Amino acid sequence: MKISKHTLSLAALLVFTPSAFAQGKPNLTLDEFFNSVSYKTIAISPDGNSVVIVTERADWDQKIFRDDLWLYRDDAKGASPSGSTLIQLTQSGHDSEPQWSPDGRLIAFLSDRKTSSEKDSDSDDDDKNKDKGKDRNKDKDSDKEVSQIYVISPAGGEAIPLTQGDEEVHTFSWSADSQTIYFATRNPWTKTQKDNYKKQWKDVVQYRTAERGDTIFALDVATALAHNAAKGTKEEPDTEKEPDLNPGASPIAASPLRVEDLVTSPNGSKLAFVTDSINQRAEKAEDAEIFVIDVARAPSPASAGSENKPATAQPRQLTHNQALEGGLRWANDNRHVSFTSENDPTGRYRDLQPHLYWVDTEKPDSAPGAVEQWSKDFIGPVEHYAVAADGVLASARIGTEVAIYSATQPGQSLHKLNSWTGTYEAISAATHSPRIAFVYSSLQKPTEVYVAESADKLAEARPVTSFNKLFTERELPQGKPYRWKADDGTTIEGMLIYPPGKFDAKHLPTFTFIHGGPTEADGDYFEADWYKWGALAATNGWLVFEPNYRGSSGYGDKFLEQIVPVIVSRPGKDILEGVDALVKDGTADPDHLAVGGYSYGGYMTNWLITQTTRFKAAVTGAGAVENVANWGNDDTTIDDAYFLGGRPWEAQQRYHDEAALFQIDKVRTPTHMVAGADDIRVAVLEDYLLEHALYSLGIPNALLIFPGEGHSLAKNPWHGKIKVREELKWLQKYGGVPAGN
Repeated sequence: MKISKHTLSLAALLVFTPSAFAQGKPNLTLDEFFNSVSYKTIAISPDGNSVVIVTERADWDQKIFRDDLWLYRDDAKGASPSGSTLIQLTQSGHDSEPQWSPDGRLIAFLSDRKTSSEKDSDSDDDDKNKDKGKDRNKDKDSDKEVSQIYVISPAGGEAIPLTQGDEEVHTFSWSADSQTIYFATRNPWTKTQKDNYKKQWKDVVQYRTAERGDTIFALDVATALAHNAAKGTKEEPDTEKEPDLNPGASPIAASPLRVEDLVTSPNGSKLAFVTDSINQRAEKAEDAEIFVIDVARAPSPASAGSENKPATAQPRQLTHNQALEGGLRWANDNRHVSFTSENDPTGRYRDLQPHLYWVDTEKPDSAPGAVEQWSKDFIGPVEHYAVAADGVLASARIGTEVAIYSATQPGQSLHKLNSWTGTYEAISAATHSPRIAFVYSSLQKPTEVYVAESADKLAEARPVTSFNKLFTERELPQGKPYRWKADDGTTIEGMLIYPPGKFDAKHLPTFTFIHGGPTEADGDYFEADWYKWGALAATNGWLVFEPNYRGSSGYGDKFLEQIVPVIVSRPGKDILEGVDALVKDGTADPDHLAVGGYSYGGYMTNWLITQTTRFKAAVTGAGAVENVANWGNDDTTIDDAYFLGGRPWEAQQRYHDEAALFQIDKVRTPTHMVAGADDIRVAVLEDYLLEHALYSLGIPNALLIFPGEGHSLAKNPWHGKIKVREELKWLQKYGGVPAGN
């Protein structure tokens, strides 16, 4: 790699402080807003001197979101006079989930980049960095590129593939000695099995019945690297044979379900993982359980045969509960596996805030204390966490703020560390250094990656990226929390985001912008994308009101659970009472009110326009208007049934009463709708239902369908940009806010 072309001097680029937010700056434009960079993953090196960062940005020419690896290095021998450099490691646009080898010599990651025969357009070499944007979303039988494991040196150079084949790698983990990578894929078929299946079934889809679980492999890294070096220009194995696609790999265990979150214990003796349904639909809590494998009893990759041989180790199940677990990490004692869950792992299924737990791998799950919650007295959710030398570090929410906390034992209360106001996101702790890396933002401080010398020096952390520096040169909206009383006396909180230059002004046109989830929350953070575009709405003249209605996180599990089973009617009252309060205190202009949201925010928008005619305009996306078909199509049917008090035949009246469709004749609000054509979270049929109803009633409406998109509009950045562009036009047209207000 030619460092000079992709090395950024931190001394030159990272000079921005809160004092830089002066008056007289230009406002954000739509184009600038959608050129923001987000940080999907950060991982600090074992010695704390480097951080590998996954950036996501729009590639407008190729119509994709690019995911690339960057490396921050704090090294006195670096290319920059300051001794700190930011180096682009990969340029394929398809790279994610980096993990340092424990010895710090390699970085492994997943990539669904094109194969080496096509690397002229997908190379990590500086002179070959133009991605041709090939369609990576073909079906299984049309040469789809799937995620495989690659490794790259922190010094740069070409990434080297360690795995190949038709089956994508679901998850992987380094061994403690850095010699082996454990990984999971769907149970591989031989060529004969594939041919026989295709001959019998052609293009027919066998829903559920053709599913097969995962196999966990141990891959000897040295063997895989040697094979890659030896094969030269030979790109593919002989398809007439039964190929050993991954030399050096041996199966060590199998699961009838999909395997996620493989993690190796610090001493290398155990491997833990969590299962998921094969189709990744959350339909049964029993599909998600934690297992452990005694790696010492599994076959070593050094004695590997073919990867098609049967696995021999038997995973031991650690949990038997009604919770969906995730985010696995081993504790430093090599005995406990930490995890997070939005459910109750000790009782019946309930949707709660995310909490942190650990499970004792040496106790049966029925034994007292086998599963224990950390800091049970903390009122808010644990949104991210990292295992540190003396316990855990967690970014956790109370109200509209997300700070970093620490604890050394599960029974200890979370201790808030001295830090800035705003929102701390991903955290990564070094194993051999007190340094930590994290992602931080606030309304007026755009998202960047920071490094602190230790957890007790967060306030002295320095930024190590500056990809969003442009936003520091623009007039960003200011905001503040806002509280009001609901009809039952409960205090509800939200955020007010003011148009630039109008902080604390009165009688403002007000856009009620409803978050999704419902178990999310709005607060003091920076985000610039198609889903969270409140800052852009404020820049266009709107006071943006973001209510944290009942069902939101950050206010306790009891507050959240008050949404059950009144999934839209109770939060709907909270929101409308918040609008009433804003009008009463003179903040909101009652003649210029609008409402909108996406996902659950769209669900609520659809409901609210049946409850009042006060909103002059509505913008809604991927929101249900009824509950029966939504339950049947949703990939999270388990929580749909929970929120509504049962399945459709068990709670028929509730499914009717909490549906906007059966009150749609009350709507008078011009409504703009959007949907992903391939959405399985909230099927596009819900948007067609709403559009047809409004059309039949003569209500002004518009519907945009984004081809190939799922719920998250993650395929083509133009779709999200067009969405927000048209929503802003709709608000201006029907909400009555003059252009440039």
